[in-house]
Amino acid sequence: MNKTASVELLLFVAGEEGLELNQLSELSGMSKFACEQQIERLIEKYQTDEESALTIIETAGKYKLATKESFAELLKNYAKTPLNQSLSRSALEVLSIVAYKQPITRLEIDQLRGVNSSATLSTLRAYDLVEKTGTLEVVGRPGLYGTTEFFLDYIGINDLSELPEIDESQFIGEKQVLFNENEEINENQ
Repeated sequence: MNKTASVELLLFVAGEEGLELNQLSELSGMSKFACEQQIERLIEKYQTDEESALTIIETAGKYKLATKESFAELLKNYAKTPLNQSLSRSALEVLSIVAYKQPITRLEIDQLRGVNSSATLSTLRAYDLVEKTGTLEVVGRPGLYGTTEFFLDYIGINDLSELPEIDESQFIGEKQVLFNENEEINENQ
């Protein structure tokens, strides 16, 4: 069995976790020195091979198989594709609120949902589905949020006017029933 290929395989299987030198040594049955030599061979191989997108990095004492920096933009575009983004129910809820009520503040979103939406809003901003569009001219100057052009691509429409019509009274009624039930529960305790 090829020693270099063994180290490459172990790094591939370890993925983002990576492996420490002593782990590589233990798993491969090679000395630490031999593992270091194989890692150096792989690094050199990847650096000289222009047809390879791979490299080896060392972070926090662990070696990891990674992609070359020159492919960063391609990976960013890939990560933004709808196939690679599964949104949670709360993310879809916040995204819907922003889409229909924009521009809207986080506090307004929180009031509509009844829970803090900071983390969910941050996730949607990281996915480039929501962006800060300005600030509200009141004390504290809270940020205003709206959807992005990528959002339109994500859901497959050209303009916000193509969003389906909704009957807000249905949702407000449902929320009111939920709040009333919670109040009754609290009164009975």
